[in-house]
Amino acid sequence: MRKTKRDFGCPVEFSIELLSGKWKTVILSRLKLRPMRYGELRRDLPALSDKVLTERLRDLCEAGFVKQERSGGASRYCLTKRGEMLKPMLQALYDWGHDNAMSFGVRFNSESN
Repeated sequence: MRKTKRDFGCPVEFSIELLSGKWKTVILSRLKLRPMRYGELRRDLPALSDKVLTERLRDLCEAGFVKQERSGGASRYCLTKRGEMLKPMLQALYDWGHDNAMSFGVRFNSESN
């Protein structure tokens, strides 16, 4: 993860810094539903390359939003307590996008909450 600066104008600026980039919030929104294995995330996000998925998962783990659990040779990613705190914000983003998509002429390939 890139080094985070220490001085911010407001809490929103800090939050955006930690969650910046398209894929971090998309990955978090998938993990909001349930813990997932790497392969499941990969299938759910076909436009995301293996390299970028690996990097973003590493970033999210380093920031303390996601953890990797290993059990009997299998591993899965899940939200930490810090990540769980993001659920209302992620749901608000989903709801806003869902409610406003038509007025922007946007369609979704699949609806997953």
